[in-house]
Amino acid sequence: MIPSANKKIHRETLAIFIDKLQTMGRYTFSRSEAMAQLQYSDAAFKHAARRLIIKQRIVAPRRGFFVIVPVEYRRSEAPPPSWFIDDLMRFQKKTYYVGLLSAAAIYGAAHQKSQEFQVITNTALRPVVAGKVLIRFFKKKALSDTRTQLVKTETGNMIVSSPEATAFDLVRYVEHVGHFGNVVTVLRELRERLDARRLLQVAKTGTELTCVQRLGYLLEYFVDDAKLFTPLAEWLRTQNPTLILLRPERDDVGRKDERWKIVVNDEISTDDL
Repeated sequence: MIPSANKKIHRETLAIFIDKLQTMGRYTFSRSEAMAQLQYSDAAFKHAARRLIIKQRIVAPRRGFFVIVPVEYRRSEAPPPSWFIDDLMRFQKKTYYVGLLSAAAIYGAAHQKSQEFQVITNTALRPVVAGKVLIRFFKKKALSDTRTQLVKTETGNMIVSSPEATAFDLVRYVEHVGHFGNVVTVLRELRERLDARRLLQVAKTGTELTCVQRLGYLLEYFVDDAKLFTPLAEWLRTQNPTLILLRPERDDVGRKDERWKIVVNDEISTDDL
């Protein structure tokens, strides 16, 4: 517990409070926590926080939530999102997981690394800007069905989609990761982390058949790993899928793939082809 400051407030008190948090390995705090500890009035807190924001000692990605900026991250004006995403989501009382290209990068697929930190949640949230860092949120109804795991960070842990769940999400949110060529590049880099049994489990749990069809097609024709796509194909056949478009927003002109029940109406190219 950080001792309360003397009731006689001066402008350095919030700075001292921040320094003490850092000695405890903490890099986030809430407005209400700081005001309670320091016995600040609303006006006094606003004044002190504003001064420290100007000095780039802290940043406020959400109203009432603050991130401490270590010296080594002053140039980027905020530490990496992995340092504070779990605390931020707890502050907002939202369930989440780090996903898409951000999750893929954690698993070593960094070729198509996004300029934004991508987070999946079950409600619509506005993007967060922390210094030069952009955090973008994507809504997913069946969030609780997604397989996740805890990944250790510099300041604790964060929740990240499993490699297999990440693969399906890349297909589901393809418009937010560029195009199918980017997805294929990431899948090739994720290949060694993907497990056929777990892929099938994810397919059976809260995953739309259309995502199974599209991912299976990509795994067969562009990753070319039979041990990964064969179990998906065998299970899909028992589900009697309807014919779909690879790119639903385009015309339905293209060859029909009978295994995956897909009209291939897109020419897929990747950086490594």
